[in-house]
Amino acid sequence: MGGVGRVSTARASETRAAWLFISPWVLGFLVFTLYPLIYTGYLSLTDYDVINDPSFVGLDNYHQLVQDPKVRLALTNTFIFAVLSVPTQLVLSFLLALLLNRAGRASGFFRTAFFLPKMTPAVAIGVLLLLLFNGQNGLVNTFLGWFGINGPAWTTDPNWIKPGLVMMSLWTVGASVVILLAALRSVPQELYDASRIDGAGFWRQTRHITIPMVSSAIFFIVIIDTIAAFQSFTEAYTAYFGSGNSTYSNDAALFYAIYLFQQAFRFLHMGYASAMSMLLFVIIMAVTAIQIRVSRGSVYYESEQA
Repeated sequence: MGGVGRVSTARASETRAAWLFISPWVLGFLVFTLYPLIYTGYLSLTDYDVINDPSFVGLDNYHQLVQDPKVRLALTNTFIFAVLSVPTQLVLSFLLALLLNRAGRASGFFRTAFFLPKMTPAVAIGVLLLLLFNGQNGLVNTFLGWFGINGPAWTTDPNWIKPGLVMMSLWTVGASVVILLAALRSVPQELYDASRIDGAGFWRQTRHITIPMVSSAIFFIVIIDTIAAFQSFTEAYTAYFGSGNSTYSNDAALFYAIYLFQQAFRFLHMGYASAMSMLLFVIIMAVTAIQIRVSRGSVYYESEQA
């Protein structure tokens, strides 16, 4: 019995130590995540303009969401951007990771070079977008002109604004490249050696070995990039709305987070903006749940194979 008591005491001590170590995270989650989420839910049921006290209005803000055409426009733009940007970023980052994986000792330098643009402030990327994709004298159209191609009006034509933003989002794929490269380095070399004996070439190895073995990293990147796409704000706002120049204020660039920001800090409709925040939270949760559901059985986890 004495031994059992000592084991129980040791386990209790370990439990207290564990809670002590994770307490900073728990405290941060309660203060900076859970409480703001609950308070936002409360504000979404009120009419609040920051100056005066919140006034309870029930579900009026949510009824207004359903009827607001700008909300539908912003959601449509955001969904289109997410559908275009997430696969594009994933494919490019995977191809770059494959190249780096075959670069040998030079991969360290290129890994750093690919990651450095990720450190660029988002506001600077928005300004850079206008410089690169200016329809008159931007560097992209200048480059296309060398081959006799008349480039489109990236920043003013509604049909090209979102493709331009998608292309600009590729500036920050470095983080995904680093994650995928680490996953590629963990694939057992024995699998490639056995496949070569069976006559498998590079593309068959990539399809049947590489992609399945790094599918967990791919799935993680898809989740993170999807969430980031739904929250996309700074680059588009800086390029098309932040200057105050109506020339660049095109509805094709009105993302959901931008419209939410305008309602909250331009019109001081904090209650309505809170309702928009809760809607975005529900949409992201629903999309993430669908992605998790769809990925079942197709994502490889090494721990589950042990």
